[in-house]
Amino acid sequence: MAEVDFETVVSEEVKFGTNNFLEIARKKAITSDSENEFISISRGFFTPENDEKRFRKSIAFPVDANVVESVIEALKKVSEGIEAAPAAEAEPVAEAGETAPVAEASEDEKAE
Repeated sequence: MAEVDFETVVSEEVKFGTNNFLEIARKKAITSDSENEFISISRGFFTPENDEKRFRKSIAFPVDANVVESVIEALKKVSEGIEAAPAAEAEPVAEAGETAPVAEASEDEKAE
């Protein structure tokens, strides 16, 4: 079997959740005989130890304008009515020598 080298032509990253990401990339599979371009969508996470990327799953399809447009249209159709998740609010940070503000307990929490 021939050795296959992979080359990333261009990629975009979409971060979500605490340490997850999607990588949308155009890649080349290169052998001594031929070259094949494709588009991949990979799901992965960043390791907690050193923020290194690890990939879990991937799907690939040909670099064909009709296929790409069909995938884009399908994503738009299945996502109709979905609202974007609100951006996480930053926690207050204390200056040196100060104490950070503490949120008050709700009535339910006070009753416990």
